[in-house]
Amino acid sequence: MLNEFAQASRCAIRLDEAALPVREAVRGVCEILGLDPLYLANEGKLVAVVAAERAPAVLAAMRAHPDGRDACVIGEVRAAPAGTLSVRTRLGGERRADMLVGDQLPRIC
Repeated sequence: MLNEFAQASRCAIRLDEAALPVREAVRGVCEILGLDPLYLANEGKLVAVVAAERAPAVLAAMRAHPDGRDACVIGEVRAAPAGTLSVRTRLGGERRADMLVGDQLPRIC
């Protein structure tokens, strides 16, 4: 979905891997199976694109509701490179998160 946002708006979206709300159990299973949690189905979640200066107020409002208690900022929108989605890794690097084509295959390390 975020790839589609970036492409349609001709902006760059950069996620912060450390900020993504992935439960430890899910992270562990993904590591064991060699899957990327960004490509797993995840229903019942909301991604809101909000101006940076409005983010604190929006987060406060979302967190005030029981269903939004875990709301957080997971990234930022930039001008370039247009139409791309990238992830700042936990180690400080950056990688592209391209649109998944076909089934997700496990990494072979």
